[in-house]
Amino acid sequence: MAMDFLAGCAGGAAGVLVGHPFDTVKVRLQVQNSAKPLYRGTYHCFQSIIRQETAFGLYKGIGSPMMGLTFINALVFGVQGNAIRLLENDTPLNQFLAGAAAGAMQCVICCPMELAKTRMQLQGTGEYKSKSKNYKNSLDCLVKIHRKEGLRGVNRGMVTTFLRETPSFGFYFLTYDCLTRYLSCEPNDRYIIPKLLLAGGMSGIVSWLSTYPIDVIKSRLQADGVGGVNNYNGILDCIKKSYQVEGWRVFTRGLTSTLLRAFPVNAATFATVTLFLMYMRAGENMPECEAGPAIQQPSSL
Repeated sequence: MAMDFLAGCAGGAAGVLVGHPFDTVKVRLQVQNSAKPLYRGTYHCFQSIIRQETAFGLYKGIGSPMMGLTFINALVFGVQGNAIRLLENDTPLNQFLAGAAAGAMQCVICCPMELAKTRMQLQGTGEYKSKSKNYKNSLDCLVKIHRKEGLRGVNRGMVTTFLRETPSFGFYFLTYDCLTRYLSCEPNDRYIIPKLLLAGGMSGIVSWLSTYPIDVIKSRLQADGVGGVNNYNGILDCIKKSYQVEGWRVFTRGLTSTLLRAFPVNAATFATVTLFLMYMRAGENMPECEAGPAIQQPSSL
């Protein structure tokens, strides 16, 4: 169990370092005003942030996911590993259920973390050097939101986070399990690392595609109130108003940036987790339903 948590920590840190710039671009594109858009697309957003805010602008709000995602991944891989052990039979359905359980469990941490990340990413938009900062860092952001709005404010977007994370993590672990088996990944395979990177990257893409419209709504709800103006009264109101103003394409805002980020982030995360567990468990006799890399388990297909 401890190995699952430690592997998740290592994978989470690797994923954050690789993917945070893409996440900043995704959030900016998701929440920008359609009437007066600052960015024409993914590349223009990248270019504008670097030109106007320096390269460090791409890493705004990284403190929150670096602290949060490292622990979240530890929780996710720990819960998923234990769920597989409890379910006993390593089948595709159980892989999905174990992943979904892990996704649901980490929402309590994920929601406040993403709220702070979103607010920090939007702070000083378009400014080379922020003239005024509402928040010093992610923790200061959460403290100020709590003082102003209470516990409900800190958990803004919890329902949409749950609706996004539960099925997406189910598809996440199911896809990785299927691909590692299909690619015939074995510990002594000379191509094990590129195969793990491919399986992890594709798992991330499938996971995001499965629930991306919900993520757009979550970002809009968590960004609502920045500047002192609240536009939405809830999830359905946000969906209705977003669709009325921008049409169905609003639910794909930032998708290119997200998919560009999803592949390297999840490739790094899953490869790190799997290789960590392989190294730490080298020489152990693994039970059939032991948690860890799918490459150490008999086929579930």
